[in-house]
Amino acid sequence: MKIVRRLALPGAWLAGLLFAVHPLCVEAVAWISEQKSTLAGAFYLAAALAYLKFDDSRRRASYLAALALFLAALLAKTVTAVLPGVLLVVLWGRRGKLEWRRDLRPLVPWLAIGLSAGLFTAWVESALIGARGAEFALTAVDRVLLAARALWFYLFKILVPIDLTFFYPRWTIDATVWWQWLFPTALVAAWILLRRLRGALAASLIFTGTLFPALGFFNIYPFRYSYVADHFAYLAMLAVIVPIASVLSRYRASVLLPVVLALMTWQQTSIYRDEEALYRATIERNPAAWLAHNNLGNTLLSLNRRAEAITEIATALRLKPDFWEAHLSMGNALLGMPGQWNEAVVEYRTAVRLAPESERAHTNLGNALLAVGQIEEAIPQLQEALRIDPTNAEAHNDLGNAFSGMPGRLNDAIAQYRLALGAKPDFAEAHNNLGRALAQAQGRLPDAIREIQTAIRLKPDYAGAHGNLGNALALVPGRLPDAIAEYREAIRLAPGFAAAHYNLAMALARLPGGQQEAQKEFAIAQRLRSAR
Repeated sequence: MKIVRRLALPGAWLAGLLFAVHPLCVEAVAWISEQKSTLAGAFYLAAALAYLKFDDSRRRASYLAALALFLAALLAKTVTAVLPGVLLVVLWGRRGKLEWRRDLRPLVPWLAIGLSAGLFTAWVESALIGARGAEFALTAVDRVLLAARALWFYLFKILVPIDLTFFYPRWTIDATVWWQWLFPTALVAAWILLRRLRGALAASLIFTGTLFPALGFFNIYPFRYSYVADHFAYLAMLAVIVPIASVLSRYRASVLLPVVLALMTWQQTSIYRDEEALYRATIERNPAAWLAHNNLGNTLLSLNRRAEAITEIATALRLKPDFWEAHLSMGNALLGMPGQWNEAVVEYRTAVRLAPESERAHTNLGNALLAVGQIEEAIPQLQEALRIDPTNAEAHNDLGNAFSGMPGRLNDAIAQYRLALGAKPDFAEAHNNLGRALAQAQGRLPDAIREIQTAIRLKPDYAGAHGNLGNALALVPGRLPDAIAEYREAIRLAPGFAAAHYNLAMALARLPGGQQEAQKEFAIAQRLRSAR
């Protein structure tokens, strides 16, 4: 509102209210991983306001404050790199011209910083995040068609915010389809109509410029599943809302518009109450959203609803058979099912074939091979994962597990567990495994006990660690009662823990008068093992 007032435009209060309650903003506010948009937006608008104050006062302190806020906005999200260009358009809109000394020169450092940040982000998206390959292979003509269509899409969603969804269908861009040329043609027509209306032209330039990083001229990872997203328009919508508010503020009925938008926003926020609700709502509006099906499957798997999870992941694979992450998800789902380990290995192998440079795929395949006892095959997979990412704590831990099952490789196992903890100090499983390995080494029992106790401190409900601590304490003279207590805790946490029942029986058999209870525990252990 303060920016609108400083520009002497009417309807500042209405513009602020419309922006605050617009349904298109829900994704940027309610989706936790996209709240960087709201943070960046706050710094972006604060930087704009500070710069406009500098433009009026020419005070150095205002300029430095504006620059600091711009840098903060860039650190939050580099889409704010467009701010200096937006400011130039605003200044041109105010005065009808731009002067080098007054308008352009102060923003030259901003333009250089913004351009550098934007190019760096484009490199990160391509080289590190994976925005490259056949899914991003668009010609220059395709990118123009995509940009024009996206601009009209966002304008429509701002003016008529209905059918908003988390993942929109991914368009097929085809220059041979005649109607796709209607979007750039309409843009040219709009330019011709607006070019003599300075205010309208300035608003359209700000709208286009703010959206520019997400229009398709640069590859960004979300283009893999959709070319558009609500949060891309979070700041750009101001270029539409402010002019509309300036016009509507003259009419009393304009107070109804924020009420209507607020009701739509309240309805939209309901789908963000949890992950399951979000992905189910997305699938309802976009049934072909393979990523949503896979994400829903992973969510259901985390809730131990395995059968439902497998159905959703299978749907994702039906929609996109080369979706390697879904093969990974299917492997994860099958690995937890009795008798399905070999099928899980097949899924992991498919994921590795489709994504040979994915350390996750190699790690999961190695872990699955360990689970089926194929240690010799598991080791190369885990080593490949570590070649791709030497800091992969899970791969180091799994490789340690592989070595611990091989004669003469105990020291190698201990080294791998230590590397896992070097990469991830709070990795409870690695602490437990390191403790278990140290307990087998000569004279390392105190160290073993400390490592397992650390695992329990990090993860108090870790039944396996309680069982291992019991094993270690049982080797210490006078600590048998403590060992028994740990076995009992392991059984309390995991009643089907056969090894804990067996070890508890062995410990009880060493106590005077413990024979009867020991027999009961032996029987339970035998029954559990027979049921496997």
